[in-house]
This record gives sequence, structure tokens and C-alpha cells, in this order.
Amino acid sequence: MLSALIAVSLSAQQKVIQLYNGAAPGSENWNWEEKTFFVKDTATIINKGNKISIPPLNANIAYNVTKPTLTVFSPDSANGTAIIICTGGGLRVINIDNEGSRVAKELNKKGITVFVLKHRLIRSMTDNPWQETLNSLGDTAKFRADNGIIVRQMVNDDAITAITYVRTHAAEFKIDPTRIGMIGFSGGGPLVLDLSINTKSEIRPNFSAFIYSVYRPNETNSIPPNCPPAFIACATDDILAASTNSTNLYNAWIASKNSAELHIYSKGGHGLRGSTSSNKWIIRFDEWLLTQKFLPGPD
Repeated sequence: MLSALIAVSLSAQQKVIQLYNGAAPGSENWNWEEKTFFVKDTATIINKGNKISIPPLNANIAYNVTKPTLTVFSPDSANGTAIIICTGGGLRVINIDNEGSRVAKELNKKGITVFVLKHRLIRSMTDNPWQETLNSLGDTAKFRADNGIIVRQMVNDDAITAITYVRTHAAEFKIDPTRIGMIGFSGGGPLVLDLSINTKSEIRPNFSAFIYSVYRPNETNSIPPNCPPAFIACATDDILAASTNSTNLYNAWIASKNSAELHIYSKGGHGLRGSTSSNKWIIRFDEWLLTQKFLPGPD
């Protein structure tokens, strides 16, 4: 059985929930220190011989996470809908600002209670975790080898424990347990996918969003029927997660008779921050939630 979540503290006016009583299972010997790092400068990666420049995030990231948490962002007036955010970061960092707190605060405006998941990560060995993350993306074999261990720990423990906690404590947060969704950005998408295709109803989110997510079809992530409705958004000019990730996921979703909506922006890059239209993806997401009856409204 998964460990019960216990410790709750108040930090920067948000409630921070510790996912485990003591060390997280499987990483009892992890003794390195969690830190944050502000990404300002443009970084580069070499991928298949091509030099790719990544624009600066101008945001904080967390790295070397060993103690998983949920940070709760509560709206002024909760409407019963909740969303768990799984940020991107190549499984080496947590994009705590751009894909975490900033998105959470926008969703709060719609009355949605938001939980930002800070899960365990591959250990960073340098003082520049962002460049280290990008370097790992250029070495596909090493990236997959490193991720093989950490993904199992995150999916089997951290992500599942997070949604189990939210459902169990739904009344405490004024949440409808049938209106709990998940958003996966970039490398957080596969975490949301694994829970969305799980056969156990208590683990599956009620709706799922995949934002410039990574999806490579294989025998372990085939899409069954009865998956939650999915919202998918990406950009054609994304150089880190090609838009084919999203189109393949959409096609697989609807081929299995599941509900899905797909938005592809011509410009926006990895982060959907590169054009006026892609910046508004969250408005389209709000509209989709209304259509799917996960938000109160005329739809």
C-alpha cells in the first residue's frame, strides 16, 4: 500500500502537503539537497548534430527533489473542480513558475482548486540544472536509461499518491470527487497519460490535459476505451516536443472511442509562449471545461 500523506505546512500563503511519512519509497538513501535555480540566459542543446537555441524561461525551477509535495492553490470561491498539475522539465527539473504557480493562479480565477505536484527527479550533478537538463535531451540513449528508473517511482508512487490524496480529502477542499482532472506539460504529460489509461477508477483523473506533451506509442501506453475526456494543445514550431506527439495522441484517443479536443498553433514553440494566439491556450482550455460540464456555466 502507498504511504498516507500526512504533514501539512503553510508556505507563501499556499498549503504544502508532504506526500509521504518519512522518505519516499525507493529513494530512502537520497541525501542530496533540493534547490531552486532562476533560468535567465538562453541555453543550447545539440540534437542529432543540430544546435538548437532555447529562449530563456525567466522563471524559477526546482531540482534535486527527494521529498515529493503537493502545493495547494485555493481560489477565493471554490466551484468544486480541482486540477493536479504535472509540470515539465525533462524529469530533471520542476518548472515551478511557468507551468506551476502561474497556471495555478489563472485557473484559480475560474474557481478551480489547483494542486501543483513536485515529484522526485533525476539527480542534477552540476550547478546549472537547466543546461544539464537540455544536454540530456540531446543524448537519447542516456535520457531513456536515466528516466527508466525515475519514471517508475514517480508514476507508481508520487502521481498516484497525489490523486489518491486529493480524492480522499475532497470534502476538506470543497472539491467534487468526480471533477478532479490533471494537466501534464511536456515531460509531465506521460505521467498524466499513465494515470488516464489506468484501469482503476480511483486512480484515473476525470479529465486530462496534455500541453505540448511527449507521446511515443508503444505496447505499454496503448489507449483503451473509457478513458477520460482529453484536451490537447501544441505548436507546429515546437523543437523539443514535435506536434506529431500531440496529433498521434489525439488520433489514438478518438480511435478508441474516447472524447478529445486538439489545438495546434502555427507558432508558440515549446511552452506556447511564442505568439499572441498560443498565449491564450488556457482560454481555450476554460472553454473546453465548460463544454465538458467540469465548470459551471451555460454550456
